[in-house]
Amino acid sequence: QFDFIVSRAVAAMPTFTRWTKGKIKKVSTHDRKNGILYLKGGDLSDELKDYRNAEIYNLSDYFTEDFFETKKVVYLPLKYKG
Repeated sequence: QFDFIVSRAVAAMPTFTRWTKGKIKKVSTHDRKNGILYLKGGDLSDELKDYRNAEIYNLSDYFTEDFFETKKVVYLPLKYKG
């Protein structure tokens, strides 16, 4: 089990959370709860509608290259839908 699972988007969020089920430690020793950090692009509103605890960080706030214009890091704490 892991504190965080970090990945580039390889599937829609519901599929990825299914793949990672049971692989995240329940006890957190960090300021941020254990969970998923996922690099995604584009409009995520529909894909993340069931993940009320999702936090989205726009990478364009940190990087100026065109590549990052639509990229985001999505943080999902262990309780995805709580």
